[in-house]
Amino acid sequence: MRGLARRLLPVVAFILVLSLVLAGLLRHSRSQLTLGGSGQARSATGHGRATPTPTGVSQSVGAIPGVGSRGATSTRQRSIALTAAAVVAKPLPASVNKAVPKPVRLLPADMLVVDPTSLPASVLRSLRRLAGVVAAVPVAAGRVKVNGVFVNVLGVDPAAFRPFAARPTAASSILWDNVAAGGMAISYTMGRQDRLSLNKPVRVTGSHSLKMPVAGFGTVGVGGVDAVVSNGVARSLGLPSANAIIISAPHARLDVLMRKIKKLLPAKASVAALVTQIIDGQATFTTGAAGDDIAASRGQGLSQTQLIRFLTAAMSRIGDPYVWGAVGPREFDCSGLVLWAMAKAGVVMPRVAADQARTGPLLKLSQLRPGDLLFYHTDPTAPNYISHVAIYIGNGWMLQAPETGMDVQVVKADFGAGFAGAIRVYPKVAALVAASLVG
Repeated sequence: MRGLARRLLPVVAFILVLSLVLAGLLRHSRSQLTLGGSGQARSATGHGRATPTPTGVSQSVGAIPGVGSRGATSTRQRSIALTAAAVVAKPLPASVNKAVPKPVRLLPADMLVVDPTSLPASVLRSLRRLAGVVAAVPVAAGRVKVNGVFVNVLGVDPAAFRPFAARPTAASSILWDNVAAGGMAISYTMGRQDRLSLNKPVRVTGSHSLKMPVAGFGTVGVGGVDAVVSNGVARSLGLPSANAIIISAPHARLDVLMRKIKKLLPAKASVAALVTQIIDGQATFTTGAAGDDIAASRGQGLSQTQLIRFLTAAMSRIGDPYVWGAVGPREFDCSGLVLWAMAKAGVVMPRVAADQARTGPLLKLSQLRPGDLLFYHTDPTAPNYISHVAIYIGNGWMLQAPETGMDVQVVKADFGAGFAGAIRVYPKVAALVAASLVG
């Protein structure tokens, strides 16, 4: 009987939630939730670019909603403790003579050029001469397995790349010394979701397999990239040398610059924007945060048919397990669930939560309706980086793939510490963002 009850629970939950959502869609009711407090959001890249957003959106780091206990310890205290624990690793023995200089200033990662093979040195020289380009750093970009899970990884010169990392990660000398000594720096989110240990080596497999120490946990600063190693380690893994370039151009019109860059690249190379730039008259705003004002001029949200298909598909996964990096059809991480369910509705979405947050306009909580996406800051190594997404289903409830060891679930929507904002997906905007990320 217990086994039967466990099998029936997701079915019962699906029926109940579907009834709730359909009722909400038919009523077109508006949530009575309201924003409290005031503040101004900043760029999700963590490099201090101010962006105009509605007041009341918390910039504090919080836990994934519905996961773990909320004890007496304040969110701020938890954030400080987690930052110290997550960013700093124990020095590796080989790191003693591998001191990586601290960056004089941090640099926003605005664009990424990628080629299947090594890029000619002449391309790098040409990019650095373009007006508006502040820095262009060659890296090795590829995909490897870490303990059996596919991960996007960069091979870098630690001193040259360190300024591009999120501020707390860039500040950790031990982490970068460890990278220079042969360790792998892993994003905080992957480290937590895959339950990795700072004290236990990971098995990294490219064209060769290596057992590698963990340099530390900290957000890289480039969306979709979850690990960084030194150039020497990248060569050992078989990654092509200098097949990618990180570009910082904080004061340039990125759409104009991108067209110039494409003219300089080999036929198979591509360039992707890592942030969204809003052009408003003579002013420009660059952001990676939830919602963009420019989205309002890019068509409408999901049609009624698309909305029902999206929500029906998402809710049919209630009870399926969370697996880091999974995109279905039976296992999901948070953004993988959104990607898969939107695809069932014929909507193309980018892969990671930080990019999904750029696919529509920012909403007031009073405007929320079923199908809108809720975003959260859960990474203490980059407090402004969006690292979790959930689907609003109406009446103060949301659907999410929470974390390792848990299943796709329905929980009360959380608008407290760590809430980054809510958006309504515009398919045209989503397609543009997704296309920009693949060149």
